[in-house]
Amino acid sequence: MVRPMARVLVADDDAHLREVVRFALERDGHDVVEVADGLAAVAAAGAADVIVLDVVMPELDGLEACRRIRAASAVPILMLSSRDEELDRILGLEIGADDYVTKPFSPRELATRVKTLLRRVALDAARVAPGGDGPVVAGELSMDAARHTVSWAEQPLTLTVIEFELLLALARRPGNVLTRGQLVEHAWGPAHAVSDRTVDSHVRRIRAKLRAVGADPIETVHGLGYRLGG
Repeated sequence: MVRPMARVLVADDDAHLREVVRFALERDGHDVVEVADGLAAVAAAGAADVIVLDVVMPELDGLEACRRIRAASAVPILMLSSRDEELDRILGLEIGADDYVTKPFSPRELATRVKTLLRRVALDAARVAPGGDGPVVAGELSMDAARHTVSWAEQPLTLTVIEFELLLALARRPGNVLTRGQLVEHAWGPAHAVSDRTVDSHVRRIRAKLRAVGADPIETVHGLGYRLGG
């Protein structure tokens, strides 16, 4: 379950929108902290359990704020934007966002997406309990869901919540093809509307991080999905 009173940082220069988002999130029992610009978002990110981050903001835009936050933290980030261009969405995901919502949006949909991100964090934390999942090892890849750690040939990697869940799904079934739909269900949850391009963008980020340590184990199976090889 999502723990009560998770702290959600909402960064948007539109005071009315912040009020709408605050109402939806507080109705789910979350503690909401508001800021109106990107610099303030970066400064407050360390105390947040999840961040709702607008793209267009003064002082520092949301994309650069996301990049700076992601350089120091794996906290889940949900981007907001009034721009519905696919390139903008992909760019946000490429620099480290976990999810992306386009304005105008349903406050309940946004609250549900926040809940999904928090649920992933809570599930990983719950695995520290006796009887929880042990480390997953697939060749040189080692993943510990309880501690949210991952390494290749003992070289540590830093993954976001969604990246971790996608790679974990592949690591649990090495050699088997997982469709994009199966990956969505594992990383975001059932009935969550996530495009194939979004999945592909996250996988590209995972691949880039693996290649940085000399690994390239994820195979694309065209027309089907992805497979973790050797």
